[in-house]
Amino acid sequence: MNLRPYQELAADFLYEADRAMILAPVGAGKTAITLTAMRDIVRDGHAKRFLVLAPKRVCLEVWPQEARIWAPGLTIAVAVGTPRQREAAFALGAHITVTNYDNLQALPALDIDGVVFDELTRLKNPSGKRFKALLKVLGDMRIRWGLTGSFTSNGLEDVFGQCKVIDQTLLGRSKGAFLQQYFHCINRDFGEWTPAAGALEQVMQRIKPATFVLDAGEYKDKLPPLHTVVMRCSMGMTDYKAMKKDFMLMFPDTQAVAANAGVVTAKLQQMASGFVYAEGKATKWLSDHKFEVLDDLLAENQHANTIIAYQYQAELAELQRRYPRACTLDTPDAVERWNAGSIELLLVHPKSAGHGLNLQHGGSRIVFLALPWSLELFEQTIGRLHRSGQKHDVWCYVLLTEGTVDEKIYTALHDKTSLSQLAMEALK
Repeated sequence: MNLRPYQELAADFLYEADRAMILAPVGAGKTAITLTAMRDIVRDGHAKRFLVLAPKRVCLEVWPQEARIWAPGLTIAVAVGTPRQREAAFALGAHITVTNYDNLQALPALDIDGVVFDELTRLKNPSGKRFKALLKVLGDMRIRWGLTGSFTSNGLEDVFGQCKVIDQTLLGRSKGAFLQQYFHCINRDFGEWTPAAGALEQVMQRIKPATFVLDAGEYKDKLPPLHTVVMRCSMGMTDYKAMKKDFMLMFPDTQAVAANAGVVTAKLQQMASGFVYAEGKATKWLSDHKFEVLDDLLAENQHANTIIAYQYQAELAELQRRYPRACTLDTPDAVERWNAGSIELLLVHPKSAGHGLNLQHGGSRIVFLALPWSLELFEQTIGRLHRSGQKHDVWCYVLLTEGTVDEKIYTALHDKTSLSQLAMEALK
């Protein structure tokens, strides 16, 4: 297989830059691009071994499969599992060793020339334990590449940590200095900052030399259209309004209590889906309005293979009760069976299906029973279907309960999308 011309340019960019980031939308082939650059660098003697950090499922189901296609001459080891299993994988001395971010604090001393951060946004918090553990391991590691779909999935502030782990000369070593230079403090007690006028453009200009932006316009004609359909639902609002007002809802045998505004927001999202978690982990169902709409949608689509994204375990349990033949990503061989067309309903949580998985061969429909707050997870989950290799129009259905927090979440995602698009434009 050969890379497309725009992918070749990105691979050349990595080959020529020791410290670099690839900013590319979902489905653009970031893994293939990176493996091609790795293959050529090892072939030409500029590096011998790479470490890849990625979400666990991506370690297991994406990098090994993609390596066989794009870098068949390189050996690959997957350091995931028990400490003994990880130790054995690292001891193999493979050209590429892949491990997940959760293992950062237990990484052994490594003789590695380069590191790849797949889904670089996992390192956006420079004060986190993962980040601090990683800085100890990196040392003088010469090659550092970051792969991401959006630096600014939750705001401009996210950019600092991601750039620091790649190259501290881009935005400096101190987040405090970064904030002072590009932001205004609006609430010092809670550490809330808002970008200063022109900050986005200034920050993007500073990181531009180390960033390759793969514009969707360069390959969008290669992908089928993506259609997003908002399906509005309605429910009785008495209990919802009571929770919103009183932070409490009484039942004959228990109660649902929200300790603060953050908890009540989660409770309201649960109620928008028709249930609420009460004390003692009890699930209290209030309405099945979304499931009625889902039933009609599946029937209207002739029960075509569909991915259903949920947010809460209660939603998953109800989906499994209503659709006993539905599978999850934990079902044995789920990805292979889905891509073979033998799974009608695949139930996924955006956090487990949000990165790297190739699901484009098994269907072209996805339904969000409830939405994540993260733009990155929302776009990445859709990108499991809307990516290179998809042969059909992709239909994304978003179920929103009218007059509830569902609408606010969807609006917030659109606001974050605007910021991401502005960042992309500034980097071109």
